[in-house]
Parts: sequence; structure tokens; C-alpha cells
Amino acid sequence: MSFANYLTFFRIFISPIFLLIYLEYETFNISLVSLPYVLLFLLGISELSDALDGYFARKFNEVTAFGKLLDPMADSIYRISIFLTFTLHPIKLPMILIFIFIYRDSVISMLRTVCALKGFALAARPSGKLKAIVQAFAALLIILLLIPYTMGLLSLESLQSTSMIIVSIAAIYTVVSGIDYLIANRHYISKALITKQVSAEG
Repeated sequence: MSFANYLTFFRIFISPIFLLIYLEYETFNISLVSLPYVLLFLLGISELSDALDGYFARKFNEVTAFGKLLDPMADSIYRISIFLTFTLHPIKLPMILIFIFIYRDSVISMLRTVCALKGFALAARPSGKLKAIVQAFAALLIILLLIPYTMGLLSLESLQSTSMIIVSIAAIYTVVSGIDYLIANRHYISKALITKQVSAEG
């Protein structure tokens, strides 16, 4: 376990805390007006850990196959957890948008794992990194919308409709990045699946 991997596990650990604070902020003596700022802090340290784990892994030459699998998995867990949280009142995102994130990440994670078991890693794509930025920015914008909402300056309808538009854009790009990933790595994916099928028949 390297320091980079500890940061990655920290990102997984903080995911349910975001949901807990969102739901039970009064239990923690957090006012409704203060809630967006607490959520911003949690989002900020999650994104910071995402940036730092890769930095430290490269700096101290601790890049491992385990870390390559764990890091995108942690990203998926904590970002999907945030968007799942936003399906609750008052934001109430449509669940179908969240399933787009879940299905895309599940398919890519499965393929990445299968290929890793076959002895080769699928290359990361710039579109995948941009996808992470787009999703993080979408979460940031929604939390920022909560600030005028909790102060009575933004209606519930405007909060919900604007949040849905923001996440819809992120969901569309999530699909695009998934397609790009599959096309770019189609040779390795085909090789892994064919090898698996031959082994099963043998």
C-alpha cells in the first residue's frame, strides 16, 4: 500500500460522508445556508485527492497495476455517489441520468479488469480525463446553485431544471467518452475476449 493508494481509498471513504451530510445536516448542527459550503469542501478534498494520488504515484515511482485499477474505480464510486445524492430533494435529478454514468463506468471497468487479467492494460484516453473534469464541474455547478437556493434567491423549479440541464450535458459527454474508449482500445478488448472464449472452449 503506497501513499497514493491511501489517497485513493480516502476518496472512496468520503463518498458516503457526502450523502450523510446532505441528508442529515441538521444532525451535525449544520444550517441549510451553510450546507452548500460544507459540500463544496467535501467535493474539493475529493478532487484534490484525485489529483494528488496520481502525482505522488509518478513522483515516487509507485505506479502499480493495482493502483491503475483502483484509481478509476474510486473515481467512479465517489462521483456516482455524489450524483446519486443529487437525486434526492431538493435537487431531485432524474435517476435515468445517473444510470448513464453507472452503465458507462461499469462496462469500462469490466473490460479494463478482463484485459488486466490477460496481462495487458488498456490505455487511458484524454476523453476519459476530460469526462472526469466535466463531471466534477457539473457537481460543482449544482452545489453552487444551492447557495442562492438556500438564501431564497433561486426557486426550487429553477434549481431542479438547471441542475438537470447541467447533468444531461455531462451524461452526453460521458457516453461520448465511453464510445471513444471502446474504439481506441478495440484491438486489445477483442484480443482479451477472444482469448477468454478460446480458453473456455478448451
